[in-house]
Amino acid sequence: MNRLSQRMLATVAAFGVLLAPVAAQTPAPAAQPAPRKLISPQRGEANIEITKPDTKVVSGEVVTVIMVKNVSPSPIAGFKVEENWYDKANNPVGGGVYRHARPLMPNEVIRVELKIPRRPTMNTNQYQFTHANGTVKPKVVPKLEATPPTS
Repeated sequence: MNRLSQRMLATVAAFGVLLAPVAAQTPAPAAQPAPRKLISPQRGEANIEITKPDTKVVSGEVVTVIMVKNVSPSPIAGFKVEENWYDKANNPVGGGVYRHARPLMPNEVIRVELKIPRRPTMNTNQYQFTHANGTVKPKVVPKLEATPPTS
């Protein structure tokens, strides 16, 4: 019986020696990040600032770039920009749509890029700004700088 207890003691000691470095390397539990605060989205009319649309023809496509800033006090959910093109007789000839994937936070500036194929009958265009819970009132400003997205 003495030998059996010595073998057991040796086995436990061997496992203890092997597992001690592993236990020492185990990091302490990291502090949990603060839970995200839910913010109610803008309802009704939302206010934005936009730059004058910059429209160029690039390799057979009409590319329009607009900088947009949310100046409303709440996030704008389901933000969408539609560009419609018309010929000289005011018949529609095509258009493009941009949808922002997440809520547009207050004071956040984004770059909206609309691309559509170039057609020879294109004459004038029109933009429509909407969001999930109402209308959008744009105000043209001379310049806006893009802000990095928050995660």
